This record gives sequence, structure tokens and C-alpha cells, in this order.
Amino acid sequence: MKALNFPKSHRLLRPGDYGKVFDDVQLKVPHRNFLILATPNNLGHARVGLIFAKKNLKLSVQRNRIKRQVRETFRHQLELPGMDIIVLGRQGLAELDNQTISKYLNGLWQRLEKKYHQLPPSQPAESSSAGEGTG
Repeated sequence: MKALNFPKSHRLLRPGDYGKVFDDVQLKVPHRNFLILATPNNLGHARVGLIFAKKNLKLSVQRNRIKRQVRETFRHQLELPGMDIIVLGRQGLAELDNQTISKYLNGLWQRLEKKYHQLPPSQPAESSSAGEGTG
């Protein structure tokens, strides 16, 4: 069984890591309070990055509480395939309690995994090589 830890290797740390996801979004999981963007990676495990703006969560304690909830639910997702994930917060998160947030996030992780398995297996290779041969 996988240890329930959250090492640096499971986080998006550099701006370039975030840029790769934003530039090549292959999976979107929308929700009233969250938006999850993801793209497959070759690392064999999922990595997560968090973006919560002051515009949507005014106080730092609110932003930090939500981030802790996202990290905790992500940590328990043992079956997530290798992909880079960005979780964005939307308005209305400050009013939700921790139990509700966890319930929403667990549902979003399941939807993300389901969408990942619906991706065509050759899609990433075809999209990168299709434009290279027409020169």
C-alpha cells in the first residue's frame, strides 16, 4: 500500500510546470467552486498545483484552509494516473465547511480519473507529431 505522504515530487513547483498544463490542457473538470485542469505526464504519478486568488478568497486563512483540504484529498487518491493537475478556486469557497469541500473534491478526483481513462491512448503522440511532418 502506498504511504499517505505528500512529497515534493507530487507537487507542481516551478512556473514552467504550471505553464505546461495551461498550454496543453487535455482534461477539464468544472465545478461550481473549483476548476481542475490536467494533462498527462510521463512520471508515473500525479502532481498537483494550486491556484487560489485573493479575488475569490479574501483572507489568507481562507485560502490556506482550502489548500489544506485540496492537498489532503489529493493525498488519499491512490489510483490517480500520471498527470499534472492544477486546481483553481472559484467564488463561494469561503462559505463552505470542510466536510462539504472534501465531498466535492473527492467527487472531482473521481471524475478526473474517469475522464483520463476516456482519453484516446495515442492522442498526445499524434498531436505533437502531426504538425512536424508537414514542413
